[in-house]
Amino acid sequence: MSDTINLTYDVPGDDFTRAGEASSDVKGVLKKLGLSPQVVRKVAIAMYEGEINMVIHGGGGQITVEVAADAVTMKLVDHGPGIRDISLAMQEGWSTAPEEVRNLGFGAGMGLPNMKKYSDEMEVVSEVGVGTTVNMKVYVA
Repeated sequence: MSDTINLTYDVPGDDFTRAGEASSDVKGVLKKLGLSPQVVRKVAIAMYEGEINMVIHGGGGQITVEVAADAVTMKLVDHGPGIRDISLAMQEGWSTAPEEVRNLGFGAGMGLPNMKKYSDEMEVVSEVGVGTTVNMKVYVA
């Protein structure tokens, strides 16, 4: 692939019926481009986890994806309450999801840990009262 592809998705907040649409679309694009199944899987899982977090915690937001010859880069930006303690939020099983979200099968505290697990690089920048930005990269080769 010689050209860079840029994709942008608006993620609505508190709308679980549309949660996962962006990651599903990216998965389809990567498959059409012929990227390896391992890369497609890593990107789809990392992005889906981030997308769900945006719906649950961030009031929605925007995801930008850059597909280049060497990597797929994802930037997820929300304007939610922010994360008070990123190191705590990175622990498996830790969650601030409300009970009604947990009753839907979400909010198990695996979002950020899975995002880290399935991306080759990840950075979380958050300010309480302002929002959270997560940058992830999955290498193609």
